[in-house]
Amino acid sequence: MDTAMMKPFVALLATMLLVGCQAPDPPSGEHDPKSRWWSLEFTAPVYMAGWVEDSLVEDVQGKLVKHGSGGVIGGGNYGNEQALARGWPNGLTGSGIRGVVGADMPKRIYVRWQSVVEPQTYRAWIEIPEQAGTIMHDATHRRCPETPEQSASYIASLTLGLAPGGVVQVWVRDQCHKPIEIARGKAEVEPLGPHLGKSGGHYYPQPAASKRYVQKYGIPYGSW
Repeated sequence: MDTAMMKPFVALLATMLLVGCQAPDPPSGEHDPKSRWWSLEFTAPVYMAGWVEDSLVEDVQGKLVKHGSGGVIGGGNYGNEQALARGWPNGLTGSGIRGVVGADMPKRIYVRWQSVVEPQTYRAWIEIPEQAGTIMHDATHRRCPETPEQSASYIASLTLGLAPGGVVQVWVRDQCHKPIEIARGKAEVEPLGPHLGKSGGHYYPQPAASKRYVQKYGIPYGSW
């Protein structure tokens, strides 16, 4: 084989060797079962009880979708260790899978909630970066490279963490179900108070375990 014919052959062989040495791409989850929608969930630090009054999603197409109340957050009874309420809970267990029916990927999210441990009512619009939509899409369309034999996530999820002082933290889960922090914000006080002034100033009842914890240790502002 002359030199002119050898050059393309060597280049092709080098390319094949390079591709062969690269780590295999995890199997596609394109045909795995999946939901048409994504889930918006809420969480709070341990014992920092609250009540999500209302939420609204603006998707990337500009469509507004009402998501409604998110219910109780920050409940439970885990013991009285002082450090429990500092930081966000392990696993970021949210308020349960609740699909945002009819929405494309999120652009902004509105939430209004009661921080019953203070007590105070907050409201906020949180901007969601484009990166979040990419991660959410991949979660249902790509299998985790660590467990390629398992199906991709059935539904993509976005979690809003709501803490005393009006702190809002946002995560999405990647294709390996790991929470990825993608946004953070600070809510403003809702001047009308709980239930937009329709409850006579009455807040959701603070759970007994939460009350005992706060009375003993206080509220760890600045830890979220």
